[in-house]
Amino acid sequence: MTLRFNSDGTFRVLQMADIQDGPNVREDTIRLIEAAIKKTHPDLIVFTGDQIRGYDPAYIDTFLRRRGEQPGTHIRAVTEIEAKIRGIKRHPFTKALLEQPPTDDNWMIDGIGTDSPKLVKRNKRDGRNGSANKLESWAQSINRATAATILDSTRQKVRDTFAAFLGPALEARIPFAATYGNHDFQCGILADEQDDIYREFSGCMNPVAGSSPLALEPGTFAIPIEASDGSGRIAMSVMMVNSGDYADNAFDGDRSNSGDREHAGDTGKSGNTVGNAAGERESLTSYAKYASNSRGWDLADSDGYGTPSPEAIEWLKQVQRELGERNGDGLAVPAIAFQHIPPQEFYDCLREVPAYTPNAVEGARTFAGHCYVLNRDVCRPGSRLGEAIGCADENVGEVQALRDAGGYFALFCGHDHKNAFVGHVHDIDLGYAPTCGFECYGPKSRLRGIRLFEFRENNPVSYVTRMLTWGDLIGRYSSNELRVFFEDHCVTDLIGIRNELRRPQVTATLLGIGSVMCAAAGHAIAKLFKR
Repeated sequence: MTLRFNSDGTFRVLQMADIQDGPNVREDTIRLIEAAIKKTHPDLIVFTGDQIRGYDPAYIDTFLRRRGEQPGTHIRAVTEIEAKIRGIKRHPFTKALLEQPPTDDNWMIDGIGTDSPKLVKRNKRDGRNGSANKLESWAQSINRATAATILDSTRQKVRDTFAAFLGPALEARIPFAATYGNHDFQCGILADEQDDIYREFSGCMNPVAGSSPLALEPGTFAIPIEASDGSGRIAMSVMMVNSGDYADNAFDGDRSNSGDREHAGDTGKSGNTVGNAAGERESLTSYAKYASNSRGWDLADSDGYGTPSPEAIEWLKQVQRELGERNGDGLAVPAIAFQHIPPQEFYDCLREVPAYTPNAVEGARTFAGHCYVLNRDVCRPGSRLGEAIGCADENVGEVQALRDAGGYFALFCGHDHKNAFVGHVHDIDLGYAPTCGFECYGPKSRLRGIRLFEFRENNPVSYVTRMLTWGDLIGRYSSNELRVFFEDHCVTDLIGIRNELRRPQVTATLLGIGSVMCAAAGHAIAKLFKR
């Protein structure tokens, strides 16, 4: 499918960030997407990661806190509680595999956590040699349950999620593209296979990884936008970038076909790209640090976020040369990049202030202990800072790579659900779209929304962008304001508590409650003295 500027020289893009939902996508989320499409008639929709709420109880049997670990283990305590509330139980075969291995010491299960666990007989020398007939039918039934029933069930749930939030785009016949965040893979179906599922829907612009110089890996690819005159000249390009998921993950640099499928537990579709012994030892070593201090209650993540792979950083440069060669002039084309996790340079859009400043937010991880507000000198009107920038601890030089490549005029992200600012630093625009979902944490209902971009063929760099919020499109309140209120004020650590206390409305409410309680206590004491 070829995209080009309209005859009037315009091209509209909608950025939808952090839908972050399970198989039954919230009706309010669908209403917001539908309203934004009807109002703007976009030419392209980009989904910038965390479309899937990978930690949803629906995926409890295949949940992966980290790629490379055993599916269905290390479930967060909050997910276990939510599963009980919703009446979701583990598949009995999964429970048997995880909790009830054979008790006979002469036998062991080999390959737990893969799509082909086997019951093998130990011998005295290496404990693993030989084949088994004993309980073979039990092992085969486990294989069928894990590979066919459980994983196929998860695939269908992912497919149902996609069908739900893509529904308005499919009905309006709008092309779409998707990259990935830090929660998508946690359902147990990794990026390469999610790419396959996306391509089942008409209008999907995600190419097969490696099919051309414009397609590096799942979630990292270029979408050329041709000139309106039909000449084939590339007037602009939309770049989608897979920004990784979590730090200290041995598989973080391998988001391609065979490695992802192998560790997702897929059946008969992969080689063993990352299945060598050295790679597995590296995985176990890097995962051990996390597993030794796993926080079952964490809603955020205690180990830091990932970054684009080194190959992706280099590709951002090479793809501009490729596009220039296709145009015949060798010049970089105007380009905007979309990804999930922001780089550290987003902090340069902020201004450090004293800790007592109203509505200031404290930075996260390496930026903790410093409080910030928007730097209005570099940010566009209407910008909003609602939480800390959840960037990686490491700066891999992505923004510098964009500058070195030439042509790039903007980088937009999601990930931090309450942020909706656009700033100009380092000769490039850095911006956010907030969450457009209603199943995850975020700001008030009226501030959740979708970002619109309007480009002109004669000068794409001078684009216009604005937020299409629930408050503008639908109304002030959603269908479940109690839930949204909790999500708006949900805190997971001391930094979150301090940020809440800097919100004047929260402080005023707490002072009011405290005054009432003090007055009531004083009244009770006075009555005691009167007696």
